[in-house]
Amino acid sequence: MEFKDYYAVLGVEPTADDKTIKTAYRKQARLYHPDVSKHPDAENKFKEVAEAYEVLHKPDKRAEYDELCEARRQEQLFRQSRGNGFEGTQQSNQDFSDFFSSIFGQGAGGYQSQRTDHFAQKGRDVEIELPIFLEETLTDTLKPIEYLLPFYDEQGHVQDLKKTLKVKILAGVSDGERIRVKGQGASGIGNAASGDLYLHIRLVPHPLFDVEGHNLIITVPLAPWEAALGQKITVPTLTGKIQMTIQPNSQSGQRLRIKGKGLIGKNGVGDLFAVLKVVMPSHIDDAAKKLWSELAENANFDPRAEWSK
Repeated sequence: MEFKDYYAVLGVEPTADDKTIKTAYRKQARLYHPDVSKHPDAENKFKEVAEAYEVLHKPDKRAEYDELCEARRQEQLFRQSRGNGFEGTQQSNQDFSDFFSSIFGQGAGGYQSQRTDHFAQKGRDVEIELPIFLEETLTDTLKPIEYLLPFYDEQGHVQDLKKTLKVKILAGVSDGERIRVKGQGASGIGNAASGDLYLHIRLVPHPLFDVEGHNLIITVPLAPWEAALGQKITVPTLTGKIQMTIQPNSQSGQRLRIKGKGLIGKNGVGDLFAVLKVVMPSHIDDAAKKLWSELAENANFDPRAEWSK
């Protein structure tokens, strides 16, 4: 049975410490991983690397293996001293597990049956931010997304692989919500499962509406005469425009509730609140100024009357 030089397999010296051995193993495992490597014998190479690491990273197994290496070296010296050079044979892939089991027993690693399962590792999870418009939260939506996944090339270097897919976003999604998409993260090592994709929902600020829980707030500008006399006005909502009646003598800051025109929540649909804001014209001509003066003279109104109480 052929002797296996596990130090040579990992490309380290027999004096290498555990950190060096672990680093070398990871580099070789990435290089020959069957899922990414184009090497014609990648599977057997990967298995050989895994077998070498299984022996060398455990102190008791490594000590036993080092004793075997020393015995073999002494045997070579003895044969050479008698003129019989040690005859090496070409490596045989079938000998990997046989050699391993002959030293450490069949139960030590079980490589013929487990292969790379012993070193299987779930793929890395990926987290991305997903902007959602308020209008998109009202119904189930298919959103195309694009993100980068870590990928190991033939040299074991990490590169970014672009991935695109469509994900279903259910109605009622809220800002800050975290959604799991199973198995759409980075690929696993060996027979392990891929990681997951996590979407962090971020509601895109709307130019008209503010969000309070599942309610929406809209500021409704009113001319002074609209607030004083009352008026029917058109108010936008997420699903279209509606007519709203402004009562006479409405006050700036007053909140009017429009039921069922907010966002979808777990307990139903929120409301839309219209906050009235009296706005003065930015410029008035002489005729308008005269009318304001007449109003000031005839109106029996002191907006700061509360201060004198």
